[in-house]
Amino acid sequence: MRTNSGINKRQISLVVFVSVILFFYIPLLVLILYSFNSGKTMVWRGFSLQWYEELFFHSSDLWSAFRSSLIVALSSSFIATAIGTIGGIGIHWYKFKWKKYLQIVTYLPLIMPEIIIGVSLLIMFAWLKWKMSLFTIFLAHTTFNIPFVLLIISSRLDEFDYQIIEAAHDLGAKEIDTLLKVIIPMSIPGIISGFLMSMTLSLDDFVITFFVSGPGSSTLPLHIYSMINRGVFPVINALSTVLIAGTVLLSVSSKNIQKYMFK
Repeated sequence: MRTNSGINKRQISLVVFVSVILFFYIPLLVLILYSFNSGKTMVWRGFSLQWYEELFFHSSDLWSAFRSSLIVALSSSFIATAIGTIGGIGIHWYKFKWKKYLQIVTYLPLIMPEIIIGVSLLIMFAWLKWKMSLFTIFLAHTTFNIPFVLLIISSRLDEFDYQIIEAAHDLGAKEIDTLLKVIIPMSIPGIISGFLMSMTLSLDDFVITFFVSGPGSSTLPLHIYSMINRGVFPVINALSTVLIAGTVLLSVSSKNIQKYMFK
């Protein structure tokens, strides 16, 4: 009876797991399939590459929005990763009076609704009389990316072997040498993960970007939203397929890079 009960539990767990995976990935597979549909509706009209042709050769506005998103994502992720890495190391390694309160304030944006962050940033930029542009989007994305990098770096540092630090000090390494030659190199997997997380959040963000964007500073999510409001555009399916392929390639590449670096 125990054996049968154990088998049943494993079977139920497997069924639940497979169901969840299918729930997540079937919509993506449907999207990829209909990116090759010759028709504009959800009725299958036949296999065609016309939407990819339109995407690559006749969608300059779409690529302009994607370029803006990429510029903001790369720049904000780089700054957020640098600040988050330094902040994570400082909060984790040093003891000071308000450390616990600083940690709470730092992680608060992780659970705060995006609409509140977007409205608060809009009010601040309006108070400063700054014109809404790609620069305000960059500042907003950097702001909400930093806590995620801090969380990832802190998780990495929690697994850190302090004996390595003690060994470096015993060998005469100064604090700056320990930081640059021991702590940061050992934290590289977390740094890469934080950067990729920031990139994903920045490219995907709509709510906060909607509040802090201005004329001529449309990012890809905002541009797609405006296209959908005007009707069905199957070229979005083709673009989504390209982005999915790029995301998978980036994930695989990052894992291979980490394996190569720590071989």
